[in-house]
This record gives sequence, C-alpha cells and structure tokens, in this order.
Amino acid sequence: MSVVQLTDANFEIEVLQAATPVLVDVWAAWCGPCRLMAPQMDWAAAEYAGRLAVGKLEADPNPTSRELLKVQGLPALVLFRQGQEVARHEGAMARAQLQAFLDAHL
Repeated sequence: MSVVQLTDANFEIEVLQAATPVLVDVWAAWCGPCRLMAPQMDWAAAEYAGRLAVGKLEADPNPTSRELLKVQGLPALVLFRQGQEVARHEGAMARAQLQAFLDAHL
C-alpha cells in the first residue's frame, strides 16, 4: 500500500470519511526532521497495510487542513479513526517509537 498525498481538496474524503484509521504526516520541504520521517511513512504504509492508511499533508500549500489540525510543530503525526483524532505526536521519531505509537492506538 502506498502513501496518499493529501491536500485541502481531498482531506475530508481521504481522512475524515475513511473506513480505516488514517495516519496523517504533516510536513514541509524545508523541515529536516520531516525528511527523516518520509521513509518511516512508507514503512508504516507497508507494515500496516489493510489496517491503516497513511497520508502526507504538505503544510504550506494546504493551510485549511493545517489549521483544522491545529499543527504547532513539524513534523506532526495525527492518527484518525472514524473521522476523529485519537492520537498525536509532534517531532521526528525512530521506527521503534512509531511502531509503539501505532500499536498503542490501533
């Protein structure tokens, strides 16, 4: 399963109306820790395929979704289930931390 590119235009359908939980990675091209998280998102999409959708939302060109999420720092990982936020982590994390974060909330 691949990572979905989220935008203001598709955020409601891909995240808020999704049948499965969705991990949203809010990132920016100028953010070094965000670039470190990119391979982790690919890993999570493959590792949790069928149980979790993974989407990346670039913060700067998508202000409506960014404001909806009330993002304070990047990268921001926000986990949604049935259109509701169930968990959030701001800042980069190692794969083991990401796995623990997901396992605790799925």
